[in-house]
Amino acid sequence: MSRRKVTPDADVLTAAFRVISRIGPARLTLADVAKEAGLAPATLLQRFGSKRGLLLAVAQQGMAGVDECFARIRAAHRSPLDALTASLEEMAHMCETPEAMANNLAFLEIDLTDPDFHRLALANSRAMMAGYKALLDEAVAAGELARCDTARLVRALCAMSSGSMLNWAIMREGTVVQWLRDDIETLLGPFRRKARPRKRVVNPFQRGKSIRERR
Repeated sequence: MSRRKVTPDADVLTAAFRVISRIGPARLTLADVAKEAGLAPATLLQRFGSKRGLLLAVAQQGMAGVDECFARIRAAHRSPLDALTASLEEMAHMCETPEAMANNLAFLEIDLTDPDFHRLALANSRAMMAGYKALLDEAVAAGELARCDTARLVRALCAMSSGSMLNWAIMREGTVVQWLRDDIETLLGPFRRKARPRKRVVNPFQRGKSIRERR
């Protein structure tokens, strides 16, 4: 007798996030998530206890994956600044339509009003800011950025990225990723260190030849 394949909780929570992005947390039901994950609603009830328990698990998964996300992106980029931009863009990929943005803002409302959700949101924000700061510190050490107060710059980056995505959802010009890239460059541009031009080494024999040619 073959054993039934068990869908991992991580896959169920990923399915739940897709449903949240489409219809928002208020309209979401266990039946919606069960259909998305290919499970019975009773299975979700057994695993998470309630809709609130499921949403808390989604928030917990997001918080727990921050360090892994930064490590994966950093490994894929030689430049700390390129990794920083890619890390910020990761958030944009979660809100690629105005509807998805609205539904994620609805989840943020829960984060701000429910103590259990706020605890997870706070831990998530602190982990993300720490990840951004580490990349900024690397960029300074690598000579990509001028020396600066990276802690303050992180705060500006977080405020800018959130506002940038929200502005895009209102203006709806181009893609959210390109809109965010433009705003990142506006903020970080003044801090970028220009590469020093390499001195041209002139061969003395070549120099002598050019002098003779001019004669």
